[in-house]
Amino acid sequence: MLTDPHEWRISSPGDLSKEMPACTTGDVRSCIGRAQEAFPCWAATPLSERIALLAACRQRLANRKEDLAGLISLETGKPLRESRLELGAVIAKFDLTFADAERYLNDEPVTDGPHPSLVRRRPRGVAAVIAPFNFPIHLGHGAAAAYLVAGIPVVFNPSPLATNTGAAYAAEMMAVLPPGVFEFLPGWGQTGRDLCLDPAVRSICFTGSVPVGRSLSCELAADYSKSLALELGGKNSVIVWADADLEAAAAAVSDGVCLTAGQRCNATSRVIVHKDVAEAFVSRLLESISRYVPGDPLLEETMLGPLISEAACARYDELARTPVGDWVLAGSSPRMACGKAGHFVHPAIVRVRDAAALDASALATNETFAPVLVVEEVTCGDEAVARHHAWNFGLTASVFTTSDTVFQSIGQKLRVGNLYHNLPTTFSPSTLPFGGWGASGNGHPGGRGFVRFATEEQSVQWRGA
Repeated sequence: MLTDPHEWRISSPGDLSKEMPACTTGDVRSCIGRAQEAFPCWAATPLSERIALLAACRQRLANRKEDLAGLISLETGKPLRESRLELGAVIAKFDLTFADAERYLNDEPVTDGPHPSLVRRRPRGVAAVIAPFNFPIHLGHGAAAAYLVAGIPVVFNPSPLATNTGAAYAAEMMAVLPPGVFEFLPGWGQTGRDLCLDPAVRSICFTGSVPVGRSLSCELAADYSKSLALELGGKNSVIVWADADLEAAAAAVSDGVCLTAGQRCNATSRVIVHKDVAEAFVSRLLESISRYVPGDPLLEETMLGPLISEAACARYDELARTPVGDWVLAGSSPRMACGKAGHFVHPAIVRVRDAAALDASALATNETFAPVLVVEEVTCGDEAVARHHAWNFGLTASVFTTSDTVFQSIGQKLRVGNLYHNLPTTFSPSTLPFGGWGASGNGHPGGRGFVRFATEEQSVQWRGA
């Protein structure tokens, strides 16, 4: 059986001379046991009281917003400007979740049946939240908040590459919530697997890779009443049409490629551009993306931080050498920025000449998670849609065109969970549902309304007088 290291320590990806505090693997059964013990009382706590306690958690996190943002940047290499935005989203998520709870968790009377009746939502039991490193608080927090407001204790398993950040977040939650309602469980892959497969865990929200998500689905098939929400990433397209505002499209694409150093599930992996404007678009793209220069993530002005690890740099190096066309922006990995050693890389862009070779390469089959972009040319809308669907992911896509007719014609054919018109693929506000189709997940891992999936529906009827 695989085992996790008992203790581990990582260096800051933006300054390898700085070691983060050591982390220790937690005890799966103890965390689940405490959460099980807390479940009956937490589920019976009135919704108004649960909301009040979570509002107190919100205030604690707001009080530590700057400290937590700095910790995210130090531990993951995310630029400070982005880390602050993440904390803002975390804090805003509370009120959105409270509104969802008021909408979905109240009993719904049914008046057109043979007996007096209602439909209500019931908490399943202990929930597991497996959080990623790229949004180490926000993505896990969205699911955790929904489970908690629905009366469900949470066992929070952070990325092992962002465990200190996860611990700081968990400490603020645990300082307010009753014992066992929020449990912090550090550990690597085997710890997360053991947590998810435990029969006492009735709901799971996993954010991570396609292979791990697929493995979880297979291993949980026999326990089919367990809820599994999967957010497995994307290979997200921007379609640039002949009538598009090319300046705006170039800015959106460069942002989509480079925010969080491309380590976002909704990052832009490819551009599908009409051949009539391909040359002009690429010229503007090269100019726009030049804004993104590797820098110290703790500096206010830095826009492009490092990748998370040496393994991520090695994957970047391999992708940026893929022989599928002309590398109009040659990638490089200097591993130095601002006089500090780190996992720094430059953006890379390839104009594809061989679509078949592209489709067989890792650029098409695996989530990139690095600032590497593929540019393809097409001549019609059906060809653009076909090229998008050649890759089996369906998280986000954006169409740049000044024509609403063109947007509707192309957009209604795209099999994606999140569709945008003249916006970056990374524009995913918490006010909307968020999830992917195809290899990107099962459509409901986060965003607005997740509380619907955190609970089970129960029909109740009784004999009238």
